[in-house]
Amino acid sequence: MANFVKVASVADVPAGTGKVCDAAGKQVALFNAGGKFYAIDNTCKHRGGPLGEGELDGTTVICPWHGWEYDITTGANLDDPNVKLGCYPVKVEGNDVMVEV
Repeated sequence: MANFVKVASVADVPAGTGKVCDAAGKQVALFNAGGKFYAIDNTCKHRGGPLGEGELDGTTVICPWHGWEYDITTGANLDDPNVKLGCYPVKVEGNDVMVEV
């Protein structure tokens, strides 16, 4: 059974930014898009770039290494929707941001 684990505090990820987090040993990219949090796999499918360090434009993250773009709400690559990253449920409890792994 999957569990929610704390990965950050709300203040750690200001609106419009992302952060690389550890969720029970798994690296995830956590994003705050207008106050709503999303978590996807941190590793870009192209060359393994750290997506949590990428630029966030609305609900699109741009890989900092080679510019591949992903929808953080679905994990889908914008150029090829068949290329998908894992997405993880997120909930906020008080000031804690929790990801289900």
